[in-house]
Amino acid sequence: MSELKRTPLFDVYKDFGAKTIDFGGWDLPVQFSSIKDEHEAVRTRAGLFDVSHMGEVEVKGTESLHYLQKMMTNDISKLKDGGAQYTAMCYENGGTVDDLLVYKKADHDYLLVINASNIEKDVDWLQQHASGDVKVKNVSPEIAQLALQGPLAEKVLQTLTSTDLSEIKFFKFKDNVDILGVPVLVSRTGYTGENGFELYCSSDQAITVWNGILEAGTEDGVLPCGLGARDTLRFEANLPLYGQELSKDITPIEAGIGFAVKPDKDVDFIGKDVLKQQKENGPTRKVVGIEMVEKGIPRHGYEVYFNDKLVGEVTTGTQSPTLKKNVGLALLPKELTELGTEVDVQVRKKKVKAVVTATPFYKRPKK
Repeated sequence: MSELKRTPLFDVYKDFGAKTIDFGGWDLPVQFSSIKDEHEAVRTRAGLFDVSHMGEVEVKGTESLHYLQKMMTNDISKLKDGGAQYTAMCYENGGTVDDLLVYKKADHDYLLVINASNIEKDVDWLQQHASGDVKVKNVSPEIAQLALQGPLAEKVLQTLTSTDLSEIKFFKFKDNVDILGVPVLVSRTGYTGENGFELYCSSDQAITVWNGILEAGTEDGVLPCGLGARDTLRFEANLPLYGQELSKDITPIEAGIGFAVKPDKDVDFIGKDVLKQQKENGPTRKVVGIEMVEKGIPRHGYEVYFNDKLVGEVTTGTQSPTLKKNVGLALLPKELTELGTEVDVQVRKKKVKAVVTATPFYKRPKK
């Protein structure tokens, strides 16, 4: 059995009571206190996540924009310096290689942030399609990523820097922000449905930033958070997880992220023909929300039935900590995706009634 990979913060996990698990070959904290408490902290105050297992890839060169336009479903030409964009990479059949963020640092200088389980596959995919003046470099081992998320995230982080964080708008970033003497790329992005930041710094300085934020946030009740709360938070906000809502067999349109697919951009991208057709005519199936009517929790992989016929499966499901309801996401045929449609979920040995419901399950309250 191969040894589990560890992030630069592994040695301080025990100081905060972390319970770690094998997550895609990484030894990562599923929780520090409890998933419920950490989830609530992010919704009401702020929580700090170590997401250094995520991958980072530099794309540089005079032909990098044209290359990224070919590789990505979104329109990278719309990105300005200091901007971030959510996108997907697809296969020719429209299936998803990965969903990711693209940061534009300058002309011919981009940073891609990819999912941990896909690093090797993505880098191979990117490198095999690179040509001309395009350099693709996996810099994941050099970079640590933290996420400070929640309504008090800005207040807490602002105490550690002279940079005016209010100037960093949604899906924008500033590089080389001084936080406790550490140069950090600060991005107003996240995976929780809350306001907050994702922070990128050198791996060897991650502990300084982690400890500094938790110390600064003590009075405001900032908690270190694990993968358990990260999953329940992103699920409530209807943010897809690769390997569940997205996969090589599930297209971005089917997963509900069609907003990140731009078939009419100037450069043809891989998978365009299939995705264009799905966008114009609608997919034959799609991921929708379901709420349990009868007692039972829908879990990933549970089968979904309609009139005793197997029609789909649950991609993610849990008891929502915010709503206190048993809800899930399920991939269903188009004709069963209307709100109010009744289906049955196979929960262990019993078929349990559920109803198609609106998503996201949670929306951040407007100020």
